[in-house]
Amino acid sequence: MDRYVEDDLQGQKMALATKFIITFTLLSLLFLVLFLSPINQTHNILSSSSLPLPSIFRLLQDDAEPKIKENDITLARIEEQLAKARGKIRKAIVEKSFASSQINGSFIHHGPVYKNPFAFFQSHTEMMKTFKIWTYKEGDVPLMHNGPMKFVYSIEGDFIEEMERKGNPMVAKHPDEAHVFFIPISITKIVHYLFMPDDEPFAFIDRTLQPIVEDYINVIAEKYPFWNRSNGADHFFVSCHDWGPFVSKGNAKLFENFIRVLCNANSSEGFVPSRDVSMSESGIHGYVRKRLFEHWGNNEDNDIQVYNYLPKGENHTEWLTKIIIKSHYVIPYSDVLDWSQFSVQVSVDDIPNLKSILQEIPFSRYLEMQRRLMEVQRHFAVNMPAKYFDVFHMIFHSVWLRRLNVRLLKS
Repeated sequence: MDRYVEDDLQGQKMALATKFIITFTLLSLLFLVLFLSPINQTHNILSSSSLPLPSIFRLLQDDAEPKIKENDITLARIEEQLAKARGKIRKAIVEKSFASSQINGSFIHHGPVYKNPFAFFQSHTEMMKTFKIWTYKEGDVPLMHNGPMKFVYSIEGDFIEEMERKGNPMVAKHPDEAHVFFIPISITKIVHYLFMPDDEPFAFIDRTLQPIVEDYINVIAEKYPFWNRSNGADHFFVSCHDWGPFVSKGNAKLFENFIRVLCNANSSEGFVPSRDVSMSESGIHGYVRKRLFEHWGNNEDNDIQVYNYLPKGENHTEWLTKIIIKSHYVIPYSDVLDWSQFSVQVSVDDIPNLKSILQEIPFSRYLEMQRRLMEVQRHFAVNMPAKYFDVFHMIFHSVWLRRLNVRLLKS
């Protein structure tokens, strides 16, 4: 999960003069501006203080009203299913309970790592019972229905493969039963195969990358009724490439309701928390990494040590605490996870003050964050096939929440 700097605290061997070992397994930020409070309409479904569930978008007013071309009965059935799910989630919020805290062996903790554990568990349960995703069949590999399976952008390919996998319970058998629609384009593959060494990046985005995505949407919009009935509000794609956010800039009107699941979730580059989904990535790259090395890479201070790669032969997970260095980056799955309970967040501008910031935190607080980190670590695990509450389910759930907040009217 890129952008994250992990601090290996050596447990009870260290007190306030803790020796901080900071790794970079999780770091690839551009120069971003911190989005301190990604409060959005999707939080309504998970907040006991906000029971009403208004739509994220004003899709159904004035000229933006979607024209539904498919059978009204089919759409009514889809909306009825979503309405029932909303009702059960609201009930869990009000009553602060759910039918069971275990499902298929998975347990949801009642502690502070979740903003509302009752809402999250009930929402996930309703998702597993109800949610169906249709993957469009148009397009050919390697640019569609395929993605990178190694290195920093691998989560993009892993997700596409999971959506193409037979037996995935989320996959709709027919588009008429789908609640959302997945566009299986791989931005990483397009860049890999079509970007030439002498190309200028933004010119390539304008002349090649954007037209490919727009052409695909035009094809499915002409062939099926689903895009036009919602203006794209129940459609999404997944991109871990740094250029993913720029795909929609050339035609803002076309993409204004489109759900973008992005690793490059920077509010300074157009990421909208109420509509888009922040996705964790893996690997080592990014501007913050360079800044961190400039200040601490060659430092002889024994209290804070920065490594390119962790030394072998040491346990780097037993006393792990997450240190997140970011600016303008929207943290993944913050609809349901309270990151302040299991991580330390530091702005990029405070990198020179990193040692003093970490030393000011009481040792007992580190131990508490370490324990809570163990409670949420499964939400970032990549399993093939997907398992309950793993990273794929967290992505599914984020999209599910945004679909719950959109209501489509009959024509």
